[in-house]
Formats: sequence, C-alpha cells, structure tokens
Amino acid sequence: MEATPSTCFLSRGLIGGGGLRSNSEFNTQFYTMPSRRLLPASCKMRHRNFSLQNKRQRAKKANLEPPTNTNLQSNGDSGSDPDSLPKDSLLDSDQESFISESTAIIIESENVNEKEYNDSYIPKEVIPVQNDTVESAGEFANEEHNISSFPTNEITYQSPNADGEEQFSGIQLQDLIGMIRNAENNIHLLNKARIRALEDLEIILSEKEALKGEINNLELKLVETDARLKVAAQEKIYVELLEGQLKNMQNELSSRGSSEEHVQKMYNSVSSSQIDPADSYSHELDLLKVENISLKDELQVLKEELSNIRETEQRIQMLEEEKSSLESSLKELEFKLAASHEEISRIPSLKSECESLYERVEDLQALLIKATKQADQAISVLQQNQELRKKVDRLEESLKEANAYRLSSEKLQQNNELMQQKIKLLDERLQKSDEEIHSYVQLYQDSMQEFQDTLNNLKEESNKRAQDEPVDDKPSKFWSNLLLMVDGWFLEKKISVEEAKLLRKMIWNRERSICDAYMSSKEKNETEIIATFLRLTSSTTGERLHVIHIAAEMAPVAKVGGLGDVVTGLSKALQKKGHLVEIVIPKYDCMRYELITDLKALDVPVESYFDGRLFNNKIWVGTVEGLPVYLIEPLHPSKFFWRGQYYGEQDDFKRFSFFSRAALELILQAGKKPDIIHCHDWQTAFVAPLYWDVYVAKGLNSARICFTCHNFEYQGTASASELGSCGLDVYQLNRPDRMQDHSANDRVNPVKGAIVFSNIVTTVSPSYAQEVETTEGGRGLHTTLNSHSKKFVGILNGIDTDAWNPATDQLLKVQYNAFDIEGKSENKETLRRYLGMSSANARQPLREFEDISNHFKSHEHARLILKYDESLSHLIYAASDMFIIPSIFEPCGLTQMIAMRYGSIPIARKTGGLNDSVFDVDDDTIPVQYRNGFTFLKADEQGFNNALERAVYHYKNNVDGWKKLVQKDMSIDFSWDTSSSLYVELYEKSVARARALNRT
Repeated sequence: MEATPSTCFLSRGLIGGGGLRSNSEFNTQFYTMPSRRLLPASCKMRHRNFSLQNKRQRAKKANLEPPTNTNLQSNGDSGSDPDSLPKDSLLDSDQESFISESTAIIIESENVNEKEYNDSYIPKEVIPVQNDTVESAGEFANEEHNISSFPTNEITYQSPNADGEEQFSGIQLQDLIGMIRNAENNIHLLNKARIRALEDLEIILSEKEALKGEINNLELKLVETDARLKVAAQEKIYVELLEGQLKNMQNELSSRGSSEEHVQKMYNSVSSSQIDPADSYSHELDLLKVENISLKDELQVLKEELSNIRETEQRIQMLEEEKSSLESSLKELEFKLAASHEEISRIPSLKSECESLYERVEDLQALLIKATKQADQAISVLQQNQELRKKVDRLEESLKEANAYRLSSEKLQQNNELMQQKIKLLDERLQKSDEEIHSYVQLYQDSMQEFQDTLNNLKEESNKRAQDEPVDDKPSKFWSNLLLMVDGWFLEKKISVEEAKLLRKMIWNRERSICDAYMSSKEKNETEIIATFLRLTSSTTGERLHVIHIAAEMAPVAKVGGLGDVVTGLSKALQKKGHLVEIVIPKYDCMRYELITDLKALDVPVESYFDGRLFNNKIWVGTVEGLPVYLIEPLHPSKFFWRGQYYGEQDDFKRFSFFSRAALELILQAGKKPDIIHCHDWQTAFVAPLYWDVYVAKGLNSARICFTCHNFEYQGTASASELGSCGLDVYQLNRPDRMQDHSANDRVNPVKGAIVFSNIVTTVSPSYAQEVETTEGGRGLHTTLNSHSKKFVGILNGIDTDAWNPATDQLLKVQYNAFDIEGKSENKETLRRYLGMSSANARQPLREFEDISNHFKSHEHARLILKYDESLSHLIYAASDMFIIPSIFEPCGLTQMIAMRYGSIPIARKTGGLNDSVFDVDDDTIPVQYRNGFTFLKADEQGFNNALERAVYHYKNNVDGWKKLVQKDMSIDFSWDTSSSLYVELYEKSVARARALNRT
C-alpha cells in the first residue's frame, strides 16, 4: 500500500530476473537482460500466412545458433527485441537454466491444398546453447527433427463448379489424415531422439566414472612419490653430513703428522663404505625426479581431462534440458493428435451442414436475381416519372406567366382606387396617433415607477436569501478553525452542550450568518465573540453526516505507509462533499509539526481509564490541509508516544488500546454526536468493542462503527490478559465468536473483534476482499469474514490528486500534463544527473530494482538508494517510463495509481488492488479503453519476464502507441471522488437502518 517507491533504477542491460519474493521483500526488483547469444525464442504462438517458397527459404537459413533478429510480431502481439539488447549482459546460473528451458515452438497456420501441405516446411527448433555445447546440440539438430505444425481448425466449403465437381477452400479429409500421419512420425522421431539422448547420457556417465577412478589412482601414486622424494632428500642430507665429517677427520690426521699412506688408507676405507651408498642415493634421487616430472605431466593431462569432464557435465545438463523440452513437445503433439481426431469426427456433420447451406445460398441467389430484375424495372419507371415531372413543371411555369400578364392591367386600376382610400385613412390615424403617444408616455412613466419598486423588493429578498445560503468562498481551513474554537469553548465550559451543538451545525452547513459574525467580531474579545455567536443559535437548520476518523497515521504529518494517505485523502473528499469530518490521532514526538497549522493545547485535560485508574491526556488541536485534527498526548509514565518512532515497540498493544479508549473519551466529553466513527487497522480496532461495551452506556450512542483493515497480514494479536487494561471484559470477549484468536485459546485478536463489533467492515480493494475470504488469504480470519460477509465490502482506494499532480508539482524540474508529456524527458535527464548516471541514450528506459547497490554503485544505468526521500520519490515517478510492481500480494497499492498519474506505465502481477487497477494492453477480453499496463499472473520468472519483454518491445518499436498509452494513463481518474461516494453510501445506509430501529 505504500505510495512512495524505494529509489532505485534500471537502465539498458538491467532487465528482469531473479525470482519473485513476498510483498515485504520485493516491492521492486532487478534482473539482467540476457545476451543475444542466449536470448530465448518468443513464447507466443503466432498465426501467419507464408508462401511455400518463403517457408523453404526459411528452412535453408535455420541453424543451431540463435537468430540475430526474430520477426515474430503479429497484430496485437509483441515480444522482445534482441538486437536492441547489450551483448555484454550477464546471466547467473538460475537464469541460464531458465532461458535454456524457454525454447518455444512457433506454430504457424495457413490454408493449403493437399500437395502444398505435404510439401510444407516446418522450421527446425531453435535451441539456444552456449559455445561449449554446440557439438552435442548439433548432433541432435542434424537428425532433422522437424516438428509439423497444424493449420487452423476452420473448415469451409465452396459451391460446385461448372463441371459439378465439389471443391473445398480449406483443409480436406486427406489433409487431416496427412496431418495425423505427420504428427505420428514426429512423435516417433521425438521418441528416437529421446532414446539416443539417454544412451549418450549413460555412455558419458560411465566414461566419467572411469576417469574418476584413473584420477584417484594417479593421485595415490603422486602421494607415494612425494613420500619417497622426502625420504631421499633426508638421506642426501645425511650423506652430505658424513662427507663433511670425513674431511674434518682427514684434516685432523694431517695435523697430527700421520703418514699420508695411513690417511689415504683410512680415507679409502671410509669413503668406500660411504660413497657407494651416496652414489646410489643420488642416482635414485635423479630417477625420482624424472618420475615426478612424468607424474606432473600426467597430472596436467588429467586436469585437462577433468575440464573436459566438466564440459561433458554441462553438455549432459543441456541434454537433460533438451529431454524435458522434447517431452513437453511430445505431450503437445499428443494433445494435438487427439484434437485432430475430434476434428475428423466432425467432418461428416460439417459436410452435411455445408450442403444445406449451399442449397440455401442457391435459393438466395435466385431471389437476388429476381429482386435485381424488379429493381431494374423500378429504376426505369422512376426515370420516366422524373421526365414527366419536369414537363409538368415547365407547363405550370408557362401558365403562371400567362395569368400574371392577364391580371396586371386589371389590378392597376384597382390599386389606384385603393390608394385614395388609404390616404384618407392615414390622415385619420395620424390624428389618433398623437393622442395615443401622449397616453403611452404617461403609461411608461407609471411602469418605470413600478419597476423601481419591484427592483428594490428583489434586492431585499436577495439579501435575505444570501444570509441563509452556504458560503463557498472560504477555505476549509477557515471552517475547521471555527469548529475547533467552538469545541474549545465547550471543553472549557464556556458554552452549553446545546449551544455547542447548534454552533457546530451552523459551521457544518457553512452558513453566511456565522461567517459574517466571525468576520465582524475579529477585533472583539473572546466574551464578546461568544455572545455574538450565541445570538445566532436560534435559526440553525440542516442535515449532513458527521464523520470522525480515529487512526494511528495521517499524511503528511504522521505517515508510515498507505494508511496515512487514505485517512487524509478520504477525509478531504468527504469534506468537499459537504460532510463534517474530524480526525483523532496520537501526538507522536517524531511527527512533522511544521505541517500543522494553528497548533495549540486546550486548557482542560481529558481523563481516561487504564490499568485500574484514570490518567490525564493533554488535547491538542490544529488543522492539516484544511482538516480539523485532534492530537492526544497521554500523560502516562510510560510515555506511550514519546519513543522516536510510530510502531515497533514491545508494548504496542498497550499503547494503542490506551489511545483508542482516550479517543472515545474525548468524543464523549466534548459532547459530540457523530453519525460515523471510522477506525483503521488493528491499532484502533479496539474502538469497536469499547464503543458498544463501555461508551454506549455512558451516552455516546449516536454513531455507527466503520472498520477498515488495510492489510490482514497485521492483526496485533496478544495475550488475552492484556485486553483488560483498557477496561474490556476478558472473560466475555475471549470467545471464538468474538475476539479469541484462531492460533491459541489464550490470545485475542483486535482485528477479529473489530469485524464482529463493527456495523460496516471494509478493505481496500474488491479483489483483496475476495482473497481474504479464502483460507490462504484470510490469515485465519476467513471464517469470521464469511460469517459477517453481509457487512464486508472492498472499496478501491484513491490517491490525493492535489498532492500527486505533475502539472503543479513543485518538486519537479519541469511540470507537464497528459496533453504535453515532453516534460518527462527533461525530468529523466535531471534524475540521471542527480544520481550520476549516464545520459548517452535519452530513450533508455529507467526502472527500479533491489540487490544491486553494492554491484552497481558506479553503473551507468542503475542505482539503489536505501532511504526515504519525498522529493526524490516525486522525481522518480516523473522520470520513469515503467514501474514494476511484482507483488506476491497487494491489498490495494497506491504506487501503480501514482505512477500512471505521472505517465509511468505499470508492470504488475494480477493480485489484490493491482488486479482492480492495472489491465493488460494485450488482453483482448478487456475493453480497449481500460487497458493501461502490462500484467502477469504466475509468481515466477517466466511470467514476469514475459510482461517485461512485452513492455520493452512496445516502448522501443511503437513510439506513437506508447505516447498514447502514457497520455491515456495520465487521464485516468484515480481521485477519491468515486471511492468517497461509495463510503458515503455505506455510511448513509447504516445510519438509516439505525434510525429506523430507533423509531420502532
């Protein structure tokens, strides 16, 4: 539901990959675009009409290397463009495995006669392989395993020709029989290929085992040789020591004067006993060295053989993948064979139908010939009638001219007599006109006086009506301040309950009288202002809804996720429709106080019960974006909301159960009588049972309770004993039909309690409402939701179109709109400069990914920024061309709506609110006017890559179409206007039912 994206981007060479993850881990992701060498064939099944000659030409060009350019586009279909991808892109092992399994069979169809069909060519299957596996893949390809394609199932007939021979315009019975035979041959060939692959695999495995045994033996020999080398080295050292000792003895004897002969004898006797072993050791050492060298050579050879074994293992893996592909192809052919048998069984009935239709055509042709003759006759008659009409017209004109000439002389004499009579009448009328003019002047003067009197009366009535009409020229902030001022007077006991109620209604209805009273008393003191206001309380009228939101967040002052956006956006929409809306939130120490206008504390604290005693709460009031807001600061020793963060504390259950009770206490002590109390998520779910079990008995009984769960993943469960701190009866509520959690008998679930005790239960999209009513999506609450399904509904959230508007967004370098989207390119360039990315290709699309921060800090087209930056998030939306939202689950999601608002095309998985707001441009089952993005259903790499590749193909190959798609997305109304109307309808129905029950 978060409206702010994590700020990381994709550019050329970083397209989809990796598996999909949970929503909390995978709001955005990255993957590497496969290189041209490993690009998979398109997974679409295209229908095209190629001539036999073109097919044969394609057969000559087929080979084992992937094509450099695959023209597989058909009407309404799109795929990836391999030529536009970088050649140096890398793939990890999982992606290589995925791509090798993605080979597709392109099935083409055309209408051919029997001879053409038997000679038709079906191209070889393109097998994407790496360089070290070309040999094994080529062996399979050389077996000419061609896969026959099937023509379409349409069978039509023509009428007999002049010779009476019956001819077919489509596929004849012999064609279908030939197709079946070809399919059987293909199946046989596939089986043979699979057997040969298995045999090759067994041979390779046996060779691998034998090589492993040789390697082990050689390694043992090498170890023995090393040991012998060590022993020989030690013996050589010993011999050298003995030689040294002999030399020392010889020198010593010489110094003593011994005879040379005696010394020579001793030397010879000693050396003969020592030199011979030394020579033998030296010789043996030389032999060992030679043997060691030979062993090293053999070891190097074995290493080379080991690398060959590894290459063999890769080929084995490719063969296994090839095997799975062949098995899937075999299953597909078997399915088509069964379908062809069914078509053959339909041929006799189709033939009889064709004959009956031909008879009808002959009858219609006869009728057409007859009608054509009659039409020709009618045309000739009509032409004759037109000629006769022209003659009659000419005769009539001649007759008129003759009559005019005859009568002209007679009329001339009569006109002279008439002129004399008219002159006399004019003289008489002239005299009368003078008298009438005088009377008219008198009447005019009288009427002017009457008009002036009427105008004065209308002005007086208009002034009176203006006093009663609502004032629309004042901002919401003005009325919110008036409302907060009146509430402050009441809490400080300066006005009574009834007076406060009447003044609130006047402010609620925006009456001019109270506006004028406030404007005229600005210079007066508080006592005089109160007196002026109280003089107006006798004439209040009007009926509108009074809604109070109790929530843990409110954007932008206390925002963690989408909850804060919803509270503010829905409240502003309800306020625009004329309803009175107030918001109660905790006063956190870490909230953005600079965005709260006229923040002040009330003099009177509000006491609320907790842990067996009363605690004071300091009440603050102010306005946020024109909405009146009450902030509760608990004066509790634990400082519940003075922790430096909104959530994540060990005592969150106590913090928010305390706040929920304090909020209801504020409403009660302020004397408010709201029609709706709307609470959100588990943090304020305590409001529902507290209202009915505690506060209705205290007199706060005018409201209906509406509860909205924005995410059923978070239910706030805790030990049942903690529920008693806020004053609820643990014994009564810790029951399976009330608040007892499904996981354990001694735990309570606030969300479950709100579902049971609320009059209206909503979630944030229709699809998510359906998902949570299932065992998988309900997170243990599906049974409770189904039991209360009559009051449970999903309403798609909206976005604040004032805050998210590229035409007025001051955080952008250049503003733009749906009619002029050129500003997106300038914002993209600004973002690239800000993040230090390459600007070489302005048409390079940006995207967001994760897990690339450490690897791509200096990459030209990718960044991952792990921080929250409001200004940067606006720039990301404006600069991005596509936005990827591959959520495992998504209750509503505002990201896709904001992205489209800024002209970024969403690529989303069909789940929750994404399924209700993003519709695939290639989905023919959806009306064209609703198609606005690219979607995929299965949460796997193949589905994700397919959607992403289609989007990139549209972006690169259909510039005009992409521009129109951007403009259409920017024009979609994702505001709160429609959603707020649905909430108003729910509110009004619930209030009407309550009032009907009270009357009975």
